[in-house]
Amino acid sequence: MASEVHMTGPMCLIENTNGRLMANPEALKILSAITQPVVVVAIVGLYRTGKSYLMNKLAGKKKGFSLGSTVQSHTKGIWMWCVPHPKKPGHVLVLLDTEGLGDVEKGDNQNDSWIFALAILLSSTFVYNSIGTINQQAMDQLHYVTELTHRIRSKSSPDENENEDSADFVSFFPDFVWTLRDFSLDLEADGQPITADEYLTYSLKLKHGTSEKDKTFNLPRLCIRKYFPKKKCFVFDRPVHRKKLAQLEKLHDEELDPEFVQQVADFCSYIFSNSKTKTLSGGIKVNGPRLESLVLTYVNAISSGDLPCMENAVLALAQIENSAAVQKAVAHYEQQMGQKVQLPTETLQELLDLHRDSEREAIEVFIRSSFKDVDHLFQKELAAQLEKKRDDFCKQNQEASSGRCSALLQDIFSPLEEEVKMGIYSKPGGYRLFIQKLQDLKKKYHEEPRKGIQAEEILQTYLKSKESMTDAILQTDQTLTEKEKEIEVERVKAESAQASTKMLQEIQRKNEQMMEQKERSYQEHLKQLTEKMERDRAQLLKEQERTLALKLQEQERLLKEGFQTESRKMQNEIQDLQKKMRQRRTCTIS
Repeated sequence: MASEVHMTGPMCLIENTNGRLMANPEALKILSAITQPVVVVAIVGLYRTGKSYLMNKLAGKKKGFSLGSTVQSHTKGIWMWCVPHPKKPGHVLVLLDTEGLGDVEKGDNQNDSWIFALAILLSSTFVYNSIGTINQQAMDQLHYVTELTHRIRSKSSPDENENEDSADFVSFFPDFVWTLRDFSLDLEADGQPITADEYLTYSLKLKHGTSEKDKTFNLPRLCIRKYFPKKKCFVFDRPVHRKKLAQLEKLHDEELDPEFVQQVADFCSYIFSNSKTKTLSGGIKVNGPRLESLVLTYVNAISSGDLPCMENAVLALAQIENSAAVQKAVAHYEQQMGQKVQLPTETLQELLDLHRDSEREAIEVFIRSSFKDVDHLFQKELAAQLEKKRDDFCKQNQEASSGRCSALLQDIFSPLEEEVKMGIYSKPGGYRLFIQKLQDLKKKYHEEPRKGIQAEEILQTYLKSKESMTDAILQTDQTLTEKEKEIEVERVKAESAQASTKMLQEIQRKNEQMMEQKERSYQEHLKQLTEKMERDRAQLLKEQERTLALKLQEQERLLKEGFQTESRKMQNEIQDLQKKMRQRRTCTIS
C-alpha cells in the first residue's frame, strides 16, 4: 500500500551552517517512507523576492515556508515540504524552497552556486524567481547558470577527447520556469501584444558581435537556451502596496490585487498540470528513497570537495536498489518454493520443474526492480544465489526422502528381522519361505507413496546390509542341494549387480537433469536480460530523440537570428548525438 504523506509544514532538507552543507537525517527519514513517485519543484532566486509565498501557494497553504519582511534572508539551506499531489493521484509533490541568493551577510557566492546547482540536480521543475523585468541586471544575477559545467559533471569519466555537451545535461536537467515579480511593463514588442513566454524568448535573443561585452551578454542566454529546452515564463503584478507586503501571508485574496491573484492561480495550475515526475536517465522514476539517495550522494560529494556527478549519483542509487532487488527476488523465490514444494518430491524432475517456475518469477521480480546493472553483476549474484537455493532444496529433498524411506523400511521389515531372530526360517524349506516373505515386503515398500528420489538406493543399501543374514538362512536349509545353493548365491549376486547398475544409471540421469536445468537457468537469465536491455536501449533512444529534436529547434532559431558560429557549434553537438544514436541502434547484445 502506498505511504501517506503527513507533513504539516516544511522541514530543512539540506542545512547550510557556516557555509557547510549537510543533509538533515529527519528530513531524509520522511523521504525514505514515500513509496510513490515524486514531482519535485524547486525555487531559486535573490533573497527577499517572494519565493516562499509561491511555494506556500503550491502547498495549498497560506503559511509554511518563512516569508519574512526584512532585507535579511529568512530561508537557510534548502527546505522541503512534501504534500499529496493535487492533480496526480498516487504521486507526491515535493516542494524545495532555497535560501536567497546574493545575501550580503554571506559575503561568499560559492555557497550560492552550490545551492543553485543542488536545486537543479534534485528538481523536475526549476523555478527562477526575480523582481522586475528581464534586463541585463537580471541576467547578470543569473550568472550561476553559466557556472553549471564547473559545478556539475554528467559523467564520471568522459571520453578523453569528448567534452560534456549540453545533450548530457538536458537528459538530466529539469524544466525551467522564470517567475517575474512586481512586473510593471506592458507585454508588447514592436507595438504588438505578446505573451509572457514570447517575452522570455525575446529576452533570450543573442547579440551579434565578438567583443567581451557581447560575449558577456550572450553567455547566460546561451546557457539557458541550451540547458533548458523547455521554458516557461509568468509575470506577476505587485500584490499590495509595499507597506502591506509584511502582512502578505495574513491577507485574504480579496485584499490583494485581482490580477495578482489570477496570475498566482495560473502559475499553480501550470505547475500542477505540467511538472513531470522526477525521472533519471533510462526512464527511472524517482520515489522518496531514490530522492533521499540523490540528496546524500550530491551533498556528500560537495562536502568532500568533489563535483556532484549525475552519473555517479545514478550508479550509487543503482547499487542500493539492485542489492535490494536481489534480496527481493530471492525472497520471492523462497516464498514460491515454500508454497509449492512438498518434500520429498517423487522425482528430481518434479522439484526442478518447480524450481524453474519459481526462478523465472524471481528473475522477473529482479528485472522490474533493478536498473543500471553495470556488467550484470547483480543479476549474476542473483543467479548464484538461486543456484545455491536450488542445491539446498535438492539436498533437503534427498534428506527428506532418505528419512521417509528409512522409517518405512523400519516399519515394514522389522517384523521379518524379529522372525529371523526367533529361528522361524532356520528349518528345512525355510529359505524359500524367507525369500517369498522378502519379496512380499519389497512389494509393499514399493507400493508406499511419496518415498522420493532415494527410494531405491535406501532399499538396496538395506538389502545389502542383510546379505549375511540371507546367506546364513540359505546355508542352513537342508532341503537344498549344494548345487542349488550355488545357483541361488549366483542369482542373488546377479540381482544385486543389476540393482547397482540401475542405481548408477539413475545417478547419471539425475546428473544430466541437473546439467539441463543449469543450462535452462542460464538461458532464462539471458532471455530476460536481453529483453530488459532492449527496453532500456529503446528508452535511451527515445530520450536522445527528444534531445535531438530540441537541439534541432535551437539550431534553427540560431540560424534565423543569424548566429552562424553558434549554429555550427550546435551542428557539431547534433552530429555527435546522432553518431551515438546510430551506435546504440546497431550495437548487439552479448
